[in-house]
Amino acid sequence: MYIDEVRNRIQHDVYVAEVQQVELESLSGGEFFFDWSQEQNYTVLKLCRTDSGEILGLASVEVFQTEWIYKIRLLSVSKHNLGRHKKYDRIIGNLITHVSNLAIEDFGEKACAILVPKTVLLSHYVEKYHFTRIGSLLCLTISEMFKLIEEYDHD
Repeated sequence: MYIDEVRNRIQHDVYVAEVQQVELESLSGGEFFFDWSQEQNYTVLKLCRTDSGEILGLASVEVFQTEWIYKIRLLSVSKHNLGRHKKYDRIIGNLITHVSNLAIEDFGEKACAILVPKTVLLSHYVEKYHFTRIGSLLCLTISEMFKLIEEYDHD
């Protein structure tokens, strides 16, 4: 997996790891917008640059085993990676792809990932990340997940 530095299109390798409970307090507010300490009962993932360990994005995930669903509860890039003047591109795509990989590992062809985005981002997620809209809910099924994996994690 990699991100693109927007200014010069240099690619940087990234990895996704689970956030430890002791890290949650330091991630709350400020740089990542949400109070991540409230997500302590869920799996919180961080996307980091491989060379520096810099955290670029976060995702909180809840798993519904009996429905074969991974629900992305919260999804955020760091403040300097938001909007037109962002430093890096591909952060959210890499996080969603990682969640998709986890869902496929756990549930195979029955895997599904869902997200309830802010209204202003709904069409963006449909267009850029292949989600299907179901009311205010966005869903990735196995075929959309494979599209993301091909685009973001084809190593």
